[in-house]
Amino acid sequence: MEPTVVEGLGFAHFLTQADGVGKSVLAVLLLLSVASWYLIVTRALANWFAQRRADAFVRRFWQAGSLDEVAGSLPGHADNAFAVLVNEALKARANGGEQNLAVAGGMGEYLTRTLNNAVDREAAAAEHGLTVLASAGSAAPYIGLFGTVWGIYHALVQIGMSGQGTLDKVAGPVGEALIMTALGLAVAIPAVLAYNAFNRRNRMWLSRLESFAHDLYVLLTVKNGQH
Repeated sequence: MEPTVVEGLGFAHFLTQADGVGKSVLAVLLLLSVASWYLIVTRALANWFAQRRADAFVRRFWQAGSLDEVAGSLPGHADNAFAVLVNEALKARANGGEQNLAVAGGMGEYLTRTLNNAVDREAAAAEHGLTVLASAGSAAPYIGLFGTVWGIYHALVQIGMSGQGTLDKVAGPVGEALIMTALGLAVAIPAVLAYNAFNRRNRMWLSRLESFAHDLYVLLTVKNGQH
């Protein structure tokens, strides 16, 4: 006797058999996937352009003859974190002679606060989107697993109502339900890899920015005779 061939099994068949809960789980996974890939692409491009602009600015900065020459070129090139850092530091130097609470602790203290605040703002900007990637990476597998469990339950209920519990009737619906777990992993894996890559990039970026801020502080305090 030839085995019974079950026709029509697959993702499309699973969609037609899924109830509202199953389709809601699929919608959530799709939303997480779209958000993750949008952030992966946009953040990768933004980081690449920021790196290029920063490298070009830092080269111009160290090749400049003086800080005044750098200040003269800033209006057209303050398009990266390093240029913003220099711009904030030069503003702090210009405002150092004012008598207010901001500079009450002395020029050195005021400049330190200014540079630290600029670095902190860049750190906050660098974190954009990472929460979504972390959430997708951690939650998507469990959402997919929930969809699988619900799909198996739904399939077994339908099989029980039909009164046909043979292997060929059970294997197809259960196998289709496992698609949910696969989709959850497909959403989570790119999100986790991108999150780790962006975290590493941010650590290196902020370390470089802090080192540049220290060099800038030394230049400005030596220039002004501060110790």
